[in-house]
Amino acid sequence: MSTPGTIDRPATHEPMKQVPTMTPPVSDTPTRHHSGAPESRQNRTREMQLIPEALARAHMRLQRGAGRASLRARRALATAVMS
Repeated sequence: MSTPGTIDRPATHEPMKQVPTMTPPVSDTPTRHHSGAPESRQNRTREMQLIPEALARAHMRLQRGAGRASLRARRALATAVMS
């Protein structure tokens, strides 16, 4: 039984029998805009730049929730001690 090949080292040297690679056909590649970068790469870059902002926003929401929980616990403790 022969072992399956990898993309770098195909099991066969016949191009028609090789496993297709991850590169898309030429017709599926995104068109280039005047900036020289494909739109998908521009979108990915924009998303990557927004990640710290989204993380900070999520962190603030968690902090607010933790602060509210802390106040509720203090109130509950205060009412338990006072009664």
